[in-house]
Amino acid sequence: MKRWIFIALLACSMTGWAQEKKTAGNPVFPGWYADPEGIVFGKQYWIFPTYSAPYEQQVFFDAFSSPDLVNWTKHSRILDTQRVKWANRAMWAPAIIKKGKKYFLFFGANDMHKKGEGGIGVAVASKPGGPYKDYLKKPLIDEVVNGAQPIDQFVFRDKDGEYYIYYGGWGHCNIGHLKKDFSGFIPFEDGSTFKEVTPKGYVEGPFMFIRNNKYYFMWSEGGWGGPNYRVAYAIADSPMGPFERIGTILQQDTTVATGAGHHSVIQVPGKDEYYIVYHRRPLGKKGANERETCVDVMKFDEEGKIIPVKMTFEGVAARPL
Repeated sequence: MKRWIFIALLACSMTGWAQEKKTAGNPVFPGWYADPEGIVFGKQYWIFPTYSAPYEQQVFFDAFSSPDLVNWTKHSRILDTQRVKWANRAMWAPAIIKKGKKYFLFFGANDMHKKGEGGIGVAVASKPGGPYKDYLKKPLIDEVVNGAQPIDQFVFRDKDGEYYIYYGGWGHCNIGHLKKDFSGFIPFEDGSTFKEVTPKGYVEGPFMFIRNNKYYFMWSEGGWGGPNYRVAYAIADSPMGPFERIGTILQQDTTVATGAGHHSVIQVPGKDEYYIVYHRRPLGKKGANERETCVDVMKFDEEGKIIPVKMTFEGVAARPL
C-alpha cells in the first residue's frame, strides 16, 4: 500500500511539473538580469542580458539559450572585463549580430561621461555562447556626439545588407553606418559620422525591426530605476526615420510588475510571430537593480500598429524552431 501511495504522489508531482513547463513562466530564468537582447541563431533562441548589479560588480555577461522559449540553459561569463582591458566597470546592454561565421557582441562599458572614460565596444566569438574576446582593443565609440551618451547600442542589418548602429542615452539617439568589418563607420553624404534620430519621449534603449517593409523603431522612456519605465515606438519608411511617436506598448501593471522596459523583439524566422523580451521589477521590490528578464507575446492590429503588451506571470508557450 505504501508503495502505491508513493507512486501516486510521484505521478502527481511529475504531472504538476509537466504542467508548469507548458509555459516558460516569468521571469524566464532566475537571477537579476536586465536590458535583454533576444535573437535566433539556427534552431536556438538566445538572450543576452545585463547582469543587474551595482556598477562595480557589473563586470561580466552571461547568456541564455533555449530550443523552445521554455527551457533555458545558462552560459556563464561569455565576456568579462579581464578580456576587455579598457573596461573596468558597468558593462551593460549587449547587442549581438552574426556576420559570416562570426558573432559580434557590442556592449557599453565604464558609464562614459567624457572622452577617454570608455564607451561602446565590440567583442567577437566563433559561437554564440562564446567565449568572446575584445575585437578592436579599444572602444568603437568613445565620445559624446549630439548629446548622446555612448550606451544602449543596437546593431541592425537593413534589407540591402548594410549595417547600422543605433545608440544613446541622456535623451538622445544617434545612428551610424557601420563598415563591413565593424571596425568603424562609413560617413554619411554630408560627411558626418553620426546623425541624430531622436523621437519625442526617447530616453534610451533603441531597437529596430522590419515588418511588411515598414521600419519599427522602439525605445524606452522614463527612469530605468523607477516604476514608470516603459516602451514606446514609431513606424517609418526608412532606417533613418523620421520617427514620429505612436504610443506606449509596454508599461507597469500594478497587479504584475513595475519598471517594464529596455526590451528587444524576437521574430520566429519566416513567420509573422513576435515576442517581446524585456526586464521588469517584481512587485514589492524597490531596488534599482532588482530587475528580471521576461518574455511575452507581441501582436499587431490590422493597421500594423503594435497592440499594447499584456505582461504575464505565465509567460509564453513552447515554440520550438
